[in-house]
Parts: sequence; structure tokens; C-alpha cells
Amino acid sequence: MELNIVLWSFPHSKRHVCSPFHQVAVPVLDGLIQAASQPDSTFDVTGVVSQPARPSGRGSRRSPPPSPVAQAAARAGIPQDRILTPERAGDAGFLDALRSLHPDLLVTAAYGNYLPTRLLGIPRQGTLNIHPSLLPAYRGAAPVQRALMDGLTQTGVSVLYSVREMDAGPVLAQAAYEIPEDIQAPELTQRLFELGTRLLLDALPDVWAGKGPSLALPQDAATATAAPKLSSADAALDLGLPAAAVHARVRACAGWPGSHVAFLVRDPAGRESTLTLKVLRTRLAESSGPGTEVQNTSQEPNQVELAPGALTVRCGDGGRLSILELQVPGRRPVSPAAFINGLRGATLSWVPIQ
Repeated sequence: MELNIVLWSFPHSKRHVCSPFHQVAVPVLDGLIQAASQPDSTFDVTGVVSQPARPSGRGSRRSPPPSPVAQAAARAGIPQDRILTPERAGDAGFLDALRSLHPDLLVTAAYGNYLPTRLLGIPRQGTLNIHPSLLPAYRGAAPVQRALMDGLTQTGVSVLYSVREMDAGPVLAQAAYEIPEDIQAPELTQRLFELGTRLLLDALPDVWAGKGPSLALPQDAATATAAPKLSSADAALDLGLPAAAVHARVRACAGWPGSHVAFLVRDPAGRESTLTLKVLRTRLAESSGPGTEVQNTSQEPNQVELAPGALTVRCGDGGRLSILELQVPGRRPVSPAAFINGLRGATLSWVPIQ
């Protein structure tokens, strides 16, 4: 008997539909479809649930494109009437359409909201969620970003049964992942979902045999930590923090909401202006960290070091942070060398957050 899986990807944010984080369910879908196509497969991917098509730009008059996972489902040959795009998970019409797919298992990826009880009762084998953290740590909408902000060197991914409480269900499978020093949130998120897909596929034989609920381990609620979603306010980058903390925030906020800093520009004639820059990628300079301060010959402690091809800031602990890629809002990202050439001899100092 062939069993049916429905993949659900419905990011918590209705905005920022071009965000890299909306792409992470695509490799999950691809992995499931590839596994289902094998001669010895016992299941099929019979449907996909995704967010409705939404405009990608303010005031855009073009017809909004389908979500990335809906596009991937169409490319894979899933019929349009099996690509469901409800406004709300509790809509009666949507629940009827989901029932008509006769799902044995519902798999959720990149879903940041609560699932209603009426929906959880539809799939015969329950609902499994791929969550990019080592639960019960970092329950919530932004586990990868919060782990990076906290300076973790290890995170992981969990495959758990969904319950009414956010990310609180019993864990069926879990694997740790060492965090590379300079990796940013979008790439780390994708790697964790790819790992989670492999864990899910390995666990499916036990699920189909009805052993999943007895093998899954309950979480220790007393040790749970929260990972609330980021906001646009998180984009303000405070260079007064230690260099390692600033680097961690740039990595965590990459993609969305991003990181921006205000700089004071002083040209050779002494004229001053303020320029806000998006900081896209950074790296800790070799001399970063407490006790490794380098003598600053400038009379201004916040002045940026402008060397050929390098732009380095001194953070609150005296540690130095190299900016590898930056952007003037409304323009294309540039390298430090290109940006320095455009300064034409002007100096740059970062402005503390008030």
C-alpha cells in the first residue's frame, strides 16, 4: 500500500516574500519527491500547502508569483488542485480540501504558527515538524537567528510531532551541527533543513510501522528557551558592543532584517555629513577580542580604519571587525575597496546608537 505525505510550508511572516528563509522548504520538498521516486519507495507526495501568492514589492501592479515551494511543487508535476494556498489554517474550505488528499502524514517545514486541533486530527500518522534547533532550546520562529546572536558554536535540528503548543511535541529524531565561524543565517538555515530532511526520511519506516509515537521522546519543558521572531528594530547595529557580538548579529540578521550603521563622513575640506550603510558581511579581525587592542592613532575613537581594500571598525571592547561587504541603501552591494575609492579622501567614523 502506498502512503501519502503532504508537505506544509507557510512562513510566519506575510511580508518579505523574497526572503531567503522562504526558500528553505524547497530542498525538503525536493528530498521527499526524490525519495518517493525510488523503486522501493512506499510513499508518495500527494500535495503541498503553501502561503498564497503575495506582491514582492510595494505598489507593484504585477501579478504576484507563487511562493518558492509552490513553484517547486509545480515543477515537480504536482497538480495545481493539490497545491493548496489557504489564507488561514483553520478555514473550513481548506480543511475539506486537505481531507480530500487523504494524507497519512503531514510534514511541516518553515511554519511559524500554531496548527489548529481540527487540522492535527486529519493525517492518520500525525504531523511531523522539522525545526532547526536542538529542542527544547530555541522554540519559536527564529531559532537559527537567535542561536547565532547568542554566539553558539553548535546547534542542530529536530524532527518532532506537532502539538498545540509551539515546538513542544515529542522529538522523534535529532542531530547536532557545528556552526562554521562566519556562516550567516540563511545558509545555516538551509543546511539544517537539509539535515532535517535526511533525519525525517530515516525515521519514516518507523512512522509507517506505527512505532513513531512510542519512539519519540518528550521534551523537558523546564529547560525550554524561546526564539521569538526578529523585527526591523533588530537591524540597528550597535558597534559599541564587543566585536564578537557585533559579528554575531550581522550573521544572524543577514537576509532580513539586515544590519545598518550610521557613519559620520568628513571630507578633506572639513565638511560633515551622515551616511547610513547596510553592513552585509563581516569577519573578526585577527586582533579582535579583549586584551588585543591595537593603538588607534586617530583622535576619534570611533574612526574607521581605511586601508587599501579594507574597512575595519573598532568595537566597544577594542576588538576590530572587518567589513567585507556593504551597501548604500538603494544601491548595489559593494566591496570595501570600491566604497573607499568613492570616499575620495574623506574619513569615516561610526555614530553610537543613542
